This record gives sequence, C-alpha cells and structure tokens, in this order.
Amino acid sequence: MKQEWLIYLICAFLSLVFMFLSIQKNLHAETNTVSSTVVTNSTPPTANAPSIINSNSDICKVGVGASVQNNIVGLASGIVIDDELCQKLKLSRSLYAYGMKVAAVSVLCQDPRVFDAMMDSQTPCPTRGGIGADAQTYWANNPSEIPDGSKYKPEYIKAQTEEKPTGDNDALKNFGLMALSLLLLF
Repeated sequence: MKQEWLIYLICAFLSLVFMFLSIQKNLHAETNTVSSTVVTNSTPPTANAPSIINSNSDICKVGVGASVQNNIVGLASGIVIDDELCQKLKLSRSLYAYGMKVAAVSVLCQDPRVFDAMMDSQTPCPTRGGIGADAQTYWANNPSEIPDGSKYKPEYIKAQTEEKPTGDNDALKNFGLMALSLLLLF
C-alpha cells in the first residue's frame, strides 16, 4: 500500500511541475512577430483634372476643372468661365480713362445692382444721350429696357400697364343690346 501511495504522490508532483512549466511558457509568450509581404502588380487608378492657370491677373476668366475615376475608366475635364462683371468694370475703367464719364456710368448701369443704386440716389442711369430728368422719363416709358433683376423693373412695368386706357366698351354693349332687342321684336 505504501508503494501505491508513493506512486500517487510522484504522479501528483510531476503533474504540478508540468502545469507550472506550461503556465510559465504562456506568461513569457506575450509577444508574437508575424512578417508578411504583400505584392501588388498594378498601381491604383487615378484621374487628374487639368490645371487651368491664369498667370495674368488682368484676365476676366476663371478656370474650373473636375475629374472622376473608377476601376476601369476615368474622365477629366476643364472649362474657362467668363466673369461678366469683371469685363464691365474693365470697360468702364477704360472709358473713364478716355474721358467718357457718362459712357462709363452707362456700362456699369447694365448691372441691376448698379441700376438700383443709381435710382436710389435719385440719379437715374444715362440712356440714349439723356441724363437726369430725360433719363428718368425714358426709363418710365421703356421699363423693358431696365436690366433684369432690378427691383424697379416690376414697379415700372406695373405703372405702365395701369396707365394704358382700356377704352369705353359701354357704348358697344348698349348698341349690341339694342340690336338684339330689335331682332327679337321683328
């Protein structure tokens, strides 16, 4: 019986040593290094929008570019947009430099904001050689010539349509009623 008990004790001791050693290995194995290499045989697709450069600051144009790309095909485009206000300012500045002040103001008055500012200041935009009261009369008689977007255009058009006489249709109605009554009598 002592031998059995001794074998049991040795087996228990060896089991404890084995467990202790296996726990120690796990405690020291906290870091793990994995190395791998990824090979790509193709570059990712790209679409580059064209650059539109304005090297001269005296140009009234703006460049716009855009591009779209997927896995198969790409599209890139660019356009140049004219800045109309910039052109009007340059024309006006040139006319003023040549001494043509009324013409310079007239060019600026093609913009509805300038037209409204001039009318607000009781200085109507010059037109057809008329300035001041003559220009005011012209704008009142020709509201279709006022730049689109002006706050005064609807007012002038409304005033012009209200001034038009519709005519007297009462006499025509009376004549028609008499003709019908005579026709019914005979």
